[in-house]
Amino acid sequence: MESWLRAHKLPIGLMAKDAIAWLQDHASWFFDALTNLIDSTVDGATGLLTAVPAPALIAAFAAGTWWLHRSWRLALFVVLACLLVVDLGYWRATLETLSLVGFSTAASVAIGVPLGIAAAHRPLLYAALRPALDLMQTLPTFVYLIPTLVLFHLGSAPGLISTVIFAVPAPIRLTHLGVTSTPRPLIEAGEAFGATRRQLLWKVELPYALPTIMAGITQCIMLSLSMVVIAALVGASGLGVPVVRALGSVNIPMGIEAGLSIVLLAIVLDRVCRAPAGRT
Repeated sequence: MESWLRAHKLPIGLMAKDAIAWLQDHASWFFDALTNLIDSTVDGATGLLTAVPAPALIAAFAAGTWWLHRSWRLALFVVLACLLVVDLGYWRATLETLSLVGFSTAASVAIGVPLGIAAAHRPLLYAALRPALDLMQTLPTFVYLIPTLVLFHLGSAPGLISTVIFAVPAPIRLTHLGVTSTPRPLIEAGEAFGATRRQLLWKVELPYALPTIMAGITQCIMLSLSMVVIAALVGASGLGVPVVRALGSVNIPMGIEAGLSIVLLAIVLDRVCRAPAGRT
């Protein structure tokens, strides 16, 4: 049976190759335009960040952290973490990574939250989405890079697209979970006061689901950040570049310092982007 199955192998790989070739032949203008848009947007945001002197930007980060959380300890940690990154020499690479993570998170949230809301009100839609979400979360990330690299070429675009594919299931699932977990008595109370479906969504379901949605956004940020090294393999800038270089040259100091910068950025983003206590 094994030899028979091998002799009658399904041409899944060839079909995928033909589909990508067809897209290259008939929609290359779209992918080229999207690539230029993504590259120019990410590069523009990075240019704006790097144009600001590091001390001023660090002070702005600390002020924003204190305004969100009213915690001088967290603001001090942000300052110390940023100063350590500057001392290690990876400040520009950190800003490049921050820009890439910001855009990928924004795209994932813009896609994931509306889809999660729609799926929460349409069980058939969520049933159709579940296999795709499982595939996106379990398929090795290197597999994403093959078609995206072919369609979008080297640069920030294939890295950002692959990151969005990897991260978007989190906001979809957690938004769906938050909306569907709204207690039935709350919805019935809203209906008793004559609330429309839109009013129920905005004034009952979303306020109740907001902590869960925020958890999905935070998880999306962490998933996006975990892709920085993968994105560097297809030409994206940022902290993944020195990690890849250190791996290729077995440069232990460079690898440790770049890895530490990634860890510090992850901790800062996780702490800062959490919903402040009492404000969810």
